[in-house]
Amino acid sequence: MPFDVSGRRIILVNLDQRLHAFDATCPHQQHSLCDGSLEGHVLTCSAHHWQFDVRTGQGVNPTGCRLKSYALKVESADVFVDIQQTVDEVA
Repeated sequence: MPFDVSGRRIILVNLDQRLHAFDATCPHQQHSLCDGSLEGHVLTCSAHHWQFDVRTGQGVNPTGCRLKSYALKVESADVFVDIQQTVDEVA
């Protein structure tokens, strides 16, 4: 299920007790990634099977693409996603 953050659809992925925030649509044809599958660290879009490494957002298949990933912080039970700051800008 995607979340709306200031008008932007975001998905959260929990991998090894670490949260990652991404745009909720595949960059290929804007299909919802919420319908995709997660196996290990690879998220696969259900529409055309594009795959992404959820640790980085980098495309696995094809390799020339990338999910936009956002900085986030967790405070108690709340998750705050900063859509103004991508993870690439933080690193």
